[in-house]
Amino acid sequence: MQHRLTRTFRSVLTATAIAALTTGGLALSTGTAAATTLQANSCTAGVTGVTGDAVAISGASVKDLVKAGAQEAGTLAVGDWAGNDIAKVSSIKVGQVGQGASTQVSGSVIGTAVAKALEETGSWGLGIDRKKTLASVEKKVAGNCGLTAYASDYREPTSEQQPAPQPGGSTGSQPGGTNQGQAPGTLPLGTGGAMAPPPDYSNIPAATPGVALPPGARYGSAAPGPTSPEFGILGADPGATQAPQVQNAGNADSLAAGQPENGVQLPMLLAVVALAGVTAALVRTWVLRKAS
Repeated sequence: MQHRLTRTFRSVLTATAIAALTTGGLALSTGTAAATTLQANSCTAGVTGVTGDAVAISGASVKDLVKAGAQEAGTLAVGDWAGNDIAKVSSIKVGQVGQGASTQVSGSVIGTAVAKALEETGSWGLGIDRKKTLASVEKKVAGNCGLTAYASDYREPTSEQQPAPQPGGSTGSQPGGTNQGQAPGTLPLGTGGAMAPPPDYSNIPAATPGVALPPGARYGSAAPGPTSPEFGILGADPGATQAPQVQNAGNADSLAAGQPENGVQLPMLLAVVALAGVTAALVRTWVLRKAS
């Protein structure tokens, strides 16, 4: 009886151990698959993977940049030694694939990662001031590197956002929407229910096209300007005494003294044309000034 119990107990232990090993192997396999690393061919080449994949570059791809940065540091650094040491680093992690369609890995991030990897190698080519040499290398790499990581599993969003309903059941700019309670001729304000009255332009003066009235015709005897002319009538004798009714502007009865009743001289015609042009300009100026 005791022997049978011992065999049963051993069988249970064996089955438990096998199950634990199987579960552990599956977990290990899953963890390995999730930790995929994308190796870029250079520090400027793009890579494509799925969201969460790590992005790395090889030390050999930045060997020349590290060599140049060490030589420019001014610390008696040996650029060849520093370049050879960084080339021995097979993978330098610089970022990962983001959730968007593409993720930018900047040159500054790559420069920091390369300088850290070079420091960890313990290179003897960093000169008498290791920190200054590493800063020079980081700057050199940052100014010449930068890559893009593309997500192959990214999908464009397909759901379209619908406009929110407005107060009173109105759908706003949605097709078929109505503005309930809106008075005719009013305009909606913003997204609420307030309405603005239509603009009123009835108080703005308007000039009739092609018609320009002189100030005397518009204001009568109260026309702006001097009340008496500075010059006499064209063709009249300057020494002759003019009648009082001729001294007031707008009361002259004849166009030219000593001329035929129906004759108009060229100077008078030119004066009339010039006066009409000036009057039209004045009327336009008054209308625009009043409108503003």
